[in-house]
Amino acid sequence: MKLKDKNIRKITRVGKTSLMVTIPKEIYVSLGWREKQKVVVKKIRGGVVIRDWKPRR
Repeated sequence: MKLKDKNIRKITRVGKTSLMVTIPKEIYVSLGWREKQKVVVKKIRGGVVIRDWKPRR
């Protein structure tokens, strides 16, 4: 399997109103993310951005 094909993902339905896309292990490990960590999902032109959530101080 080619690397570019490895990062192609399908959108999966979770419940009635939510959708899910899995993130490759190499990406979340390099970001230091953990299971159940809070993230911010933001719609941008042409896609989405997923960032670590940081509490306001």
